[in-house]
Amino acid sequence: MGAIVIKNFEEFNQYVGKELGASEYIKITQEQINIFADATLDHQWIHVDTKRAETESPFKTTIAHGFLNLSVLPHLWEQIVDVQNSRLTVNYGIEKLRFMQAVTVNSEVRCRASLKSLINLRGITKAEIFATLEIKDSKKPALEANIIFLYHFV
Repeated sequence: MGAIVIKNFEEFNQYVGKELGASEYIKITQEQINIFADATLDHQWIHVDTKRAETESPFKTTIAHGFLNLSVLPHLWEQIVDVQNSRLTVNYGIEKLRFMQAVTVNSEVRCRASLKSLINLRGITKAEIFATLEIKDSKKPALEANIIFLYHFV
């Protein structure tokens, strides 16, 4: 199934309280983890030192940064919902974020999303999405959060 196409507030509003779907899985690679470590200056060994992680980590391998996992959500969200006719989209906030399980290197993750609420703020659409980052072949997700976007429909 392709992304749900949304062109205005009214179309979006029909999905309040409903699951919108799930994205495709993407693999979290060591290269991606290393680039994220460089970008954020977070070089903790459990993320970047593959040899040490093999022997000292409870996971026996490196793990992705929690914020790396969070940062892939907008990309995965766009696979679920294709919001058109928005001249500007703003990441407005994150509420009730919980990191629930580590994502080991080379794991595959995807986003499952539902539309929690939608508010018209004088022509700006505030969408609150309940997002879960699922780990392939794991019962426990990597994270859950309420992600809030502002859409400026034309």
